[in-house]
Amino acid sequence: MQQNSYISKKERFAFGIGALGQGMIYAMMSSYISDYYLNVLQLAPMFVLLLMFLARIWDAINDPLMGMLIDRRTTKRGKMKPYIIYASIPIGVFTVLMYLSPNLSKTSLMIYSAAVYVIWGMIYTMADVPFWSLPNVMTPNPEERSSLISFTRILNGIGSAVPEVLFLVIGLVLPSILGASDGLEYNKTKYLIMAIFTVVIGLALYARSYFHVKERVVIPDVKPVKGEPSRLSRIFKCKPLMLVILMGVLSSGRYMVQAAAVHVARYAFYIGKPLEGMSDEARVAAIEASVSTVKTIFQVCAIVGMFGAMLFMPLLMKKFDYKKIVIVTCLAGFVASIFTTLIGWFTMNLYICIPFILVSCIPLGVLNVVTYAMICDCLDYMELKTGFRDNALGSACQGFVNKLGNALATSGIVIMYMFIGIAPEKMLSSDVIMAATDLAMNQRFAMFSLVSVVPGVSLLLCAVPMFFYKISGDNKKRMQEQLAVQRKTRGIEINE
Repeated sequence: MQQNSYISKKERFAFGIGALGQGMIYAMMSSYISDYYLNVLQLAPMFVLLLMFLARIWDAINDPLMGMLIDRRTTKRGKMKPYIIYASIPIGVFTVLMYLSPNLSKTSLMIYSAAVYVIWGMIYTMADVPFWSLPNVMTPNPEERSSLISFTRILNGIGSAVPEVLFLVIGLVLPSILGASDGLEYNKTKYLIMAIFTVVIGLALYARSYFHVKERVVIPDVKPVKGEPSRLSRIFKCKPLMLVILMGVLSSGRYMVQAAAVHVARYAFYIGKPLEGMSDEARVAAIEASVSTVKTIFQVCAIVGMFGAMLFMPLLMKKFDYKKIVIVTCLAGFVASIFTTLIGWFTMNLYICIPFILVSCIPLGVLNVVTYAMICDCLDYMELKTGFRDNALGSACQGFVNKLGNALATSGIVIMYMFIGIAPEKMLSSDVIMAATDLAMNQRFAMFSLVSVVPGVSLLLCAVPMFFYKISGDNKKRMQEQLAVQRKTRGIEINE
């Protein structure tokens, strides 16, 4: 089995920085767009539900289609890299347009929001699929590939935290600068500032990776032969890959910790001075400061739990099978979520919940790294069994899982709004801004369950497919040895 090292420190860092920038852009959308549509633009919840679910389902379908397109042709500049440049500027433009808050009628605003949201998702797919397919072609060494994925996912996670920092800083500083008594206009300004900053910095870092990354594993373009299995057929017949995809779908609830945190901050907790007797301006400042603080508490838990796990992943992945890591950490996250739920039910004390929320975030970091590495192993398995390696299509499966998971998570948030009867226009408008303490306790706990009950159940379910996953231990070693021999026989080119 090939054990040479191919990736220099400079190239490794450049790819990681690109992932950091990409993480900033994606987090700006995934963590805040539901709050922006529901509470700031105050679009009808049913419209937001249908838009989020259907558009992201379409995004999820786009990933495999994009993967097939990429796998068909290799350009002079590579198979994956050119898309990084092609997609950068359009992504930036549509990210800003997403948070522009144009002065339109409700009907026109819904049409505008739907068009921008759908186009953004399609352009992002054009950049996301080839970018995360690059580790497959940067090195043929599975250990080096796993190490690269671990390092890159850490930086991608750091990038996703940048909008969270902006949310906190702007939430604490902007009200005093603007002297805002209008909570609605304040939130529009805040989100636009966040979007512009994220686009300028994030895209500069992302596009930079194009100039420093090299594609080394050159799989020759092969024209389809009549009667042979199609690319999609090979993917669906790869049992290990189907198990990894199923694991990802069942773990969709884990996205709630980040996606629903801002909603929980608005409608489950208030941290600050009593609001009675405050002026409108002071009330806006106090409530927005509370929202920023509570949101930050959840983000710090995610950073410590998720990034802490990701930092240890290279070591854990060398010593333990991926399936064992997933099973153990997901079960631990489930147990932690039980304690979080019980504490919330009896006390609604956020500070007591913090240690358990932190532990429940550990599987987020594990799954963010391990699933990418497992998909690469599944592609090795498919190449060994069929002689074909559909790198982009295989990696697109992870994009499919991520987007489907986000669709389910976001839809769950909107459904919760409708189920417990929260009306954003009564909570946040030009005339009034209400705190979480103005809601009934059952409404507050129901919103809190999005970051306690839902992720816990999801983590328990996602561990089940791993009991049937076989690419581990001696089986994995034999597979890699056989694949190395097969590649040598087929004359697969590895560029230094």
